[in-house]
Amino acid sequence: MSQAPALAGRRQESAALTRAVEELCAGRGTVLEVAGDPGIGKTALLNLLARLAAERGATVLRARARSGEAKPYQVFRDAWKRSVPPAAGPRPPVVEAGPPWDAGSDHELVRALLDGCARRDGGRGSVLVLDDLHHADPASARLLEALAEECAAHPLVLAFALRPRQTPPALLAALDDASHTGHLVRVEPAPLDAAAIASLAGRGPAEQLATGSLGNPRALRVLLAAGHDPGQWPARSDAAAGPLLRAAAPVLAELEALPGDCAEVLAAAAVLGEPFRPGDAAHVAGYPGDRTAAALGALAAADLIRSGPPAGTLVFRHPVLGHLLHHRMNPGLRHDAHHRALGLLTARGAGSAARARHAEHALPAAADPAEALRVLAEGAAEVLAREPATAARWLRLTLEYSPAGSADAGARARLALDCCRALTAAGRTEEARALVHELLRTPGALPGRLRTEALAVCVGVERLLGRYEEADATARTVVDALARPLSAPLPAETAGLVFDYGLVHALRGTAAEVRGLAHEAARALAGAGEAAGEDGDGDRDQDGRTALRVLAAFCDSYVGDFARAAPEVARCARLVDSRPDTVAGRAPEVLALLGCAELFVERFADARRHLSRGLATAGGGAHKHIAVNQLLGLSILDQWAGRLDAAQQHAREAERLAGEIGAPDAAGLATALRASALLWAAPRRRTAEAVELAEAGLRATVPGTGWWAGSALGLLAVARLMGGDPAACLRTLREGGGEDLTLLQPPSRPSLFALMTTAAAQCGDLASAARAARAADAAARRLGRPPFQQAQADRAGAALALAQGDPARAAALSLDAARAFEALRMPVLQAWTLIAATPALAAAHGPAAALGPLDEALEAVRRCGALRLCEDGARARAALTATATAPVSRPGGGPLATLSVREREVAGLAAAGLSSRQVAERLVLSTRTVDTHLGNAYRKLGVSSRVALARLLGPPVA
Repeated sequence: MSQAPALAGRRQESAALTRAVEELCAGRGTVLEVAGDPGIGKTALLNLLARLAAERGATVLRARARSGEAKPYQVFRDAWKRSVPPAAGPRPPVVEAGPPWDAGSDHELVRALLDGCARRDGGRGSVLVLDDLHHADPASARLLEALAEECAAHPLVLAFALRPRQTPPALLAALDDASHTGHLVRVEPAPLDAAAIASLAGRGPAEQLATGSLGNPRALRVLLAAGHDPGQWPARSDAAAGPLLRAAAPVLAELEALPGDCAEVLAAAAVLGEPFRPGDAAHVAGYPGDRTAAALGALAAADLIRSGPPAGTLVFRHPVLGHLLHHRMNPGLRHDAHHRALGLLTARGAGSAARARHAEHALPAAADPAEALRVLAEGAAEVLAREPATAARWLRLTLEYSPAGSADAGARARLALDCCRALTAAGRTEEARALVHELLRTPGALPGRLRTEALAVCVGVERLLGRYEEADATARTVVDALARPLSAPLPAETAGLVFDYGLVHALRGTAAEVRGLAHEAARALAGAGEAAGEDGDGDRDQDGRTALRVLAAFCDSYVGDFARAAPEVARCARLVDSRPDTVAGRAPEVLALLGCAELFVERFADARRHLSRGLATAGGGAHKHIAVNQLLGLSILDQWAGRLDAAQQHAREAERLAGEIGAPDAAGLATALRASALLWAAPRRRTAEAVELAEAGLRATVPGTGWWAGSALGLLAVARLMGGDPAACLRTLREGGGEDLTLLQPPSRPSLFALMTTAAAQCGDLASAARAARAADAAARRLGRPPFQQAQADRAGAALALAQGDPARAAALSLDAARAFEALRMPVLQAWTLIAATPALAAAHGPAAALGPLDEALEAVRRCGALRLCEDGARARAALTATATAPVSRPGGGPLATLSVREREVAGLAAAGLSSRQVAERLVLSTRTVDTHLGNAYRKLGVSSRVALARLLGPPVA
């Protein structure tokens, strides 16, 4: 039969339904139990089953059990009355008389049901679909058990859905027995995985939605309708009230059916948030303990609440349920309940953040708001690092409810600046910019040194919006006025502004301009403590100096001063590793800068560790602007390490976040990185797609000398070279980086000069190839010849030597480069180098000598899934074996000498372990054509199987 219609994330479940319908078509019955939590997708699976059965001409009878139904067998009665006739074939005569519901025994009812279905379905079988069977009356439960025992011998699929937590124990036991004896097939839909959620959410924040929904499809629909944002939901879901109420209708109907006490206690729990204590729910609801206990018992029986953790606490069946309850509460009752909760937590000595969640709702109706405002400000400071959107909301409320003249101007300005920082960290940079500009233009709003602090915030916001000229000009109003050399100790607000000023130049590609200032500021901030050889003189000074030292080390590495950068980067790593994630409040930026500096100076494991820590510190959707940088760095490291799927995933996420915050440079580089990973991971036939994607990435970046454009340019040059257009590769490099690549950052030059050498040699321009090879070696020498950079210079020398007719030197340099890449655990570059070296190795030492390094390359790319290099290596190997080995039956030539070009391609890939279908996909042929070519190759080579072919041509590579 045809494949079942796709349900996102439900491949296995759909297959089980398909098998049941296939069995039905063969005259055999099946009992299907679909079990799971509310909203997990049970009804969707039953709908799919009904559709599949109707398409095959079966009669579908279906009904839903409802709580409190009085008549015995009610769900079966309803199904019998609401049967759906077959969708195909002649319509059988309708049998009006139903089973003897009121007079018959269960055995008689089973026989009547089976006979009635047989008369109705015209020989095509029937499907009895029963939803919400946990609500069924006892008689219906008994009839279900009896009917299940008879289904296998009749053309009937008995399918039912239930919630195990609300199903009577006796029925559960009977169903378990049937499952163990093979009379019942149990389908338990699991929470949707990230891929399924991403397909349903489109380009939305799939990771956040997966966390918020816990993989529950109904909860996912609610979150999508509410415009889910972890920092705003449920406080800001009113904008989608219509769609939200429709998506939540099944849950709301369940809640509205609750009796009064249960509804009040559940609302109190929603105010408290989960996990909550029964006694706290009683206090907020205003009920005595025994009355609350009875309500909680009923709520647990209805599976609306469940036990902790931690022990002694309760949680909602699903967090979204609590959010919906809170969202739907009467505003006046909600204010009163939060006021009681705030008093309870205050008396208990709870933390500021826990109390602020109640102060937020109690504030509008508070008789004396001063205490609530203080709690909100303290709570915002507590959650700023991990929940910046929440912190921004609380600080906005504090500013709104604090009269301008009620507190000193300095305290109010600090609240406003903290709000700017929170908005910035949450990715709401335009709001932050508007607020800080309002502060800067309001006379008297920024007393004393707070103006410098506000300017630092303004610089950061302008930088994040890509307004580098404005950010630079703003910072210079302070930087240019600083007395040089800087006085020690440097004020913290000045140090913060220097740090933001340095970030501007780091992103503009002009790190050299602030390098000296960064070093001087780090020394000045240390003051007497550093002079005495101490690591710090207080947490704030130590954190601030650490941030500036990381900035200075990054500048050193960016300009290629590895001799100075490498030891300082190592020292900074120790400092950062010894500090908590709140380093000067700048942990994401500090970790991003440190990770990038480590990437430059080839401390790759440390770079991954710090970039990953920074991404976690950024708090998911928070600090989106910094998360983009960390994702881009991780994508580069993943690609070098051969984790090509992860490289594309990190690039896609960076692309999405960059689009959300309006950062075209970052989005462009993310696109180029995705293209680069695709270039290696996809088969050769998709090369043009990768080149087009890389071109789009470079177009999106702002032309100039910055990291974004320079990196995207290099990735496009690689793609064009791999796409068979060396002239376009040369043109890309020269137009974007200059003939001597002086427009691009020094750490990238050895690899780009190596590209230039290879492209010029392929174009026949040996003079340009020689200049580029010498430049690659000189660039690596200036960087101190670290392994990665020296390997790039060796690749350039190898390309030149081969073009000049010196294969022995080309082979030696290629092997040196490949060994370096292997030591650095860079399998893609290792394999690319060895495959490119095959002609040199064969010419210098003979084809047989080239097979070992080539097999090593193929094994490396087989493990990391670089399909393009698998293909290239298989072709190189097929060419080598054509001259390296000669079968006894054909003494005059190699084993592939008698094959056509296409037969050699097919034989090489088959010997590499690819199936006929995989070979067909790679060569864009039909499977039949592949098998024909393979048969011809078998005949000509005198072999009869793939095993024999692999022995003849070499070990598998894929």
